[in-house]
Amino acid sequence: MKTKVVLVTGAAKRIGAQISKAFHAAGYNIILHYNHSADKAEKLQNELLSQRPGSVSLLHLDLVEDQKWNELENQCLKKWGRLDILVNNASTFYPTVIGSVTDSQWDDLIGSNLKGPYFLSQALAPCLKEFAGNIINICDIHGDRPLKNYSVYSIAKAGLAMMTRSLAKELAPEVRVNGIAPGTILWPEQQAEVKDATKATIIRQIPLKRQGATEDVANTVLFLAKDAPYINGQILSVDGGRSLS
Repeated sequence: MKTKVVLVTGAAKRIGAQISKAFHAAGYNIILHYNHSADKAEKLQNELLSQRPGSVSLLHLDLVEDQKWNELENQCLKKWGRLDILVNNASTFYPTVIGSVTDSQWDDLIGSNLKGPYFLSQALAPCLKEFAGNIINICDIHGDRPLKNYSVYSIAKAGLAMMTRSLAKELAPEVRVNGIAPGTILWPEQQAEVKDATKATIIRQIPLKRQGATEDVANTVLFLAKDAPYINGQILSVDGGRSLS
């Protein structure tokens, strides 16, 4: 049997990079998608290729601006001739205080968190169906419990959750579609945005009383892909129990 292939969007860093490493360690070939993080994508590619030559390719695509969806399937199939898993991980995250939101902010946040994943899934559905593949969307607990001052982001992630459930019906029985809603895994890249007191308050709200790790998300993605053939249309919270509060 040929090696299975997974496309991970936003794969160059943070959770996306860890998901890519987990699939690679499990024996998958990887298509690493990136937009602005070319250096990090190439560094990760070289790291993984040193472990298994010929197992990683790069895909550059702006999920907000690019409209070349009809060409995407051929780009993904040209190296290995198959695609088994799509992980919609790429995301934009920043505050949008009501009263100051601009059209460009709306288009950016909705585009990266909802429009991009939808049209990517639509474009790749035919080859995913051919190989009985699956789609895994990285949602967010704030798609269900809105984050103050992040209304547009929360709206986009709520849409991604509904997209997960809708496509699980649309693409069945050939393709399974599930999601993961991470909780406190990584703080924003702009660490100054989150004060130590705020971090402590958030941790106290988590029943497990600790921050999660990128491996927690990556291992759950791998579980949905490999070991959950009868799970479809579900969104698993990986949040230490925070959503129970």
